[in-house]
Amino acid sequence: MELVKQWYARRIDRWEYDLATRSTDRVVRPFDWGSEWMANWPFSANAADIETKLRELNRIAVERSPEFFAYEPPRDFRLDGDTLRFTSAVDTPCAVNNTVEARYFPAKPRWKRGKKAVVVLPHWNSSPAQHVGLSKGIAEFGISALRISLPYHDRRMPSELTRADYAVSANVARTIDATRQSVIDVRSCYDWLQQQGYEDLGLVGTSLGSCYGFLASAHDERIRVNVFNHCSTHFADVVWTGLSTKHIREGIEDQIDLERLRPVWDCLSPVHHIDRFAGMNKRSFFLYATYDTTFPPEFSRDIVGRIAKSGADHKLVVMPCGHYTLGESPFKFVLGYQIVSFLKRNL
Repeated sequence: MELVKQWYARRIDRWEYDLATRSTDRVVRPFDWGSEWMANWPFSANAADIETKLRELNRIAVERSPEFFAYEPPRDFRLDGDTLRFTSAVDTPCAVNNTVEARYFPAKPRWKRGKKAVVVLPHWNSSPAQHVGLSKGIAEFGISALRISLPYHDRRMPSELTRADYAVSANVARTIDATRQSVIDVRSCYDWLQQQGYEDLGLVGTSLGSCYGFLASAHDERIRVNVFNHCSTHFADVVWTGLSTKHIREGIEDQIDLERLRPVWDCLSPVHHIDRFAGMNKRSFFLYATYDTTFPPEFSRDIVGRIAKSGADHKLVVMPCGHYTLGESPFKFVLGYQIVSFLKRNL
């Protein structure tokens, strides 16, 4: 039996590596503190050097996170066919990134389940076509879905990029700003959904979208049901150890180590927002993969253990695959069934 397990693990690992390395446009970018990206944050810090300043800003952002993720709701929502557009409440130097787009999948009319909807947050570097099948599947069972394009993705991507490098990168403050923008954009989607009469609201996040989704849910009581597909504790640990972010580590490891990187990305880490999350009446589905080399399982087990200790109502599913292979057959069909079933029972 042990030999079978070892053979299976090696096979998944090879499959995972093959899928992860198909992208040939990853760019190793130089480390940058990104001080200019802090200009529009809701508070400041006085420090002699930029690293100390960022550590202090992260401490404040964790302690005053409702203020950090606060926003003025957009006033220019417009639905064109199945595409919702609005101006992001976070203004960035990249003009194309400041218009949010989300595809709307209304629930099939044969279902009389009330006004229920979820926002679907895709993974990092997802294409516009990805997570559409999941969104349609959710709508088939009576729950409307709004699939948001994350900052610097899809039509929000600056022309000089081929990947969403500005969302997560070797630029410390820009990565924080992109995360803050994503959280606020997601919360803005619920403003529109409420305007359409939706009352029961949920969230489905995958990988980076799961991190963004956890931060959004921890700061928005309207989000009652959550699906976190891949989960982890510290943002920095995933970037430092993950296969998908190996090129980012290559750009920063000569300038900073993990022990210094972790506190300058603390405000992005779900682990620091668990108490706030647990204090709300939510029902959540956490999933991780046994052979994940992007979100290493030890980090997933850590945060799920902390969630359990907090008393938050949750369900856990562990899949016998990896990060990329979860999106392949047969695993993606098992996952889709699990997600839709959970939403039907709890939303």
